[in-house]
Amino acid sequence: MADETAAADGAHPHEPHSHEPHPHPHDTREALLFGGVYGAVLASSMVAALSTYGHASRGSRRYDAVWLLVTALASALAHGYAHYIAERAPHRRGDAWRTLALEWPLVAAVLPTVAVLAGAGWGWWPANGVEYPAFALNIGLLFTLGLVTARWAHRPWAVAILIGAVDALLGVIVVVANAVIK
Repeated sequence: MADETAAADGAHPHEPHSHEPHPHPHDTREALLFGGVYGAVLASSMVAALSTYGHASRGSRRYDAVWLLVTALASALAHGYAHYIAERAPHRRGDAWRTLALEWPLVAAVLPTVAVLAGAGWGWWPANGVEYPAFALNIGLLFTLGLVTARWAHRPWAVAILIGAVDALLGVIVVVANAVIK
């Protein structure tokens, strides 16, 4: 009887009313690619926006680094929260935190750019023109994410390189838009 009730509830027959976590609908590789691409494009876009007005002092670069980090954290929270409320399955205690924790690739992807901006703010290198190395870094990150993810999916090298190039194109679009808008 318990087995029939458990089966009706969708639980494993030997675990009445199973309380195992629901498998997350996104696998780790997908989360890494999505978060990494989103984070790298976000970082490039923020650098472009924050560099538009020619503020290139050390103080403004520290400010830019903080704003990029705050924006990435807010984006990760918003994306994680949207996933959490969009899931139709019942939620258990701690599910919200687990869902938010899955957004780490987005935040991790902006950290190199945060380091470039902060380094300029701390005087490790010139604050003027630091957006160009940041753009190059993010374009390289986008290419690498596309290439590695395609190879994980056992795509041939030629296809993986093409996918990496298409991902990198997202960063190039931000750079071109920045040049046109300025």
